Amino acid sequence: MVWWKVAFCLTVLASQVTAAPKRPPNILLIYTDDQSYKTVRCYPESFPWVRTPNIDSLAASGIRFTGAYLGAWCMPSRATMLTGRLPHGVESMRMEGAYPGATYDSKLCPFWPRVFRERGYQTAQIGKWHTGNDAGFGRDWDYQIVWNRPKHPENAGNYYDQQLLAFNGEERLTEGYSTDNYTQWAGDYIRGQHRDATKPWYLWLCYGGVHGPAHPAKRHIGAYQDAPVPTPADIFPPRVGKPAYLDLTQAWSRGPDGQPVMGKSGEKFGDDSGKQARTHADFVRQVNECALSLDEGVGKVMAALKESGQLENTLVVFTADQGFSMGEHGFRTKLAPYDANFRSPLIVSRPGTIPQGKVCKHPVGGQDLVVTFFAHAGFELPWAMHGRDLSPLLANPERTDWSHPVLFEHTGQDFGSDVTKILAEKGKAEHSNVPWWLAVRDGKYKYIRNLKAGEIEELYDLAADPEELTNLAQRTELRPQLERLRGVMRGELQRTDAGFIESLPPTAVR
Repeated sequence: MVWWKVAFCLTVLASQVTAAPKRPPNILLIYTDDQSYKTVRCYPESFPWVRTPNIDSLAASGIRFTGAYLGAWCMPSRATMLTGRLPHGVESMRMEGAYPGATYDSKLCPFWPRVFRERGYQTAQIGKWHTGNDAGFGRDWDYQIVWNRPKHPENAGNYYDQQLLAFNGEERLTEGYSTDNYTQWAGDYIRGQHRDATKPWYLWLCYGGVHGPAHPAKRHIGAYQDAPVPTPADIFPPRVGKPAYLDLTQAWSRGPDGQPVMGKSGEKFGDDSGKQARTHADFVRQVNECALSLDEGVGKVMAALKESGQLENTLVVFTADQGFSMGEHGFRTKLAPYDANFRSPLIVSRPGTIPQGKVCKHPVGGQDLVVTFFAHAGFELPWAMHGRDLSPLLANPERTDWSHPVLFEHTGQDFGSDVTKILAEKGKAEHSNVPWWLAVRDGKYKYIRNLKAGEIEELYDLAADPEELTNLAQRTELRPQLERLRGVMRGELQRTDAGFIESLPPTAVR
């Protein structure tokens, strides 16, 4: 009888051990700045001479997305990544004071990392900050090394050296190449420094590369010297079927030899030797040289995960706040609704959980990533978010029963109810000569509605025309598709509680 009681107790104990809750996964979000998917070799649109072996290895261990849209420019992309909401749903955030000064009310605009922190995660943020003078240390973040651009406009241009950083609130000027610094601090954190090893963690690693002036690390200057760079087909006008505002955003002019050189508009670039990139080819080479240190950084943080035994229990996401046009459509900036301007690279990996070496062609948004983080942590959403859980795609990226459209938008430096007010009052709805716009991606089609009275609509078949050279909106045979996508856009605006649906300016009469 005694042996039976002992066996019974052992069985109960074993069942209790088996039923013990599994530790949620760590989450590492590697977030670069202005990085086009064309600078990442595993994307077929990249230049053949590009070298990103570590990012490519990450893609081989997970899923590479071909239609990721996080935001039109730096600040709204980050606002979405902190709230799970599109800019029109981010309340109280405003740009105020000297650029890029910004404010928000943390009660009206809570950031989700505080929820993870309250529910048992250690949260950390390292690198660039662009969403308000208040970077959230002690409320949203347990650990933070932050380059707070809104708080210190006088230092906001120092993307690569001499950065004024706050180490858990203590500010000091810091030497060294920023990408390398961020990588070192992230590796230290992953290996266990500055955190409770008994808790799961979330780290948002916010690199400043390859944002202009796109200084490569000294070791990488000239790495792509003389690499061949083709000229984009529509770097110069005319652009038949494109909106009229593209004449105002033309960033390139013809040099004496007819080749494109930098014009007066667009962000300026130059390396830390003082040399200024002037030709289109030099500019493209320089941006890709700047990306080399990002690739090295990915390799080092992944090595830290592997060496510390955390690789299989860490959801790793590599992406960028948005892309950046390298001459396509005449641009040298983000902002515009074309893939070359704002589509981001996106790779998701977790060996043993997520399929390896797969490609997902379904479009996704930054708001979807936030909802997915909550799903993987096992947490309920703390407020209404605009995204969808991508877990079904992470289980099977090639599934055919996924039919969710993705809405994205450009509302300049305005957010929340301010967007509704400006449109209702017919105020100035543009930023850097690019009118506000709404866009929806549904399958292979992208529909764009420019929010400027009398401007044309745009429709592209991205499977047949990935460079978006041919606007199909005026094709009679595609009128049913155009009308369908108008309805899809309206449905997504309603789903995300947009307050300006009835205030949209009229498009050009067709």
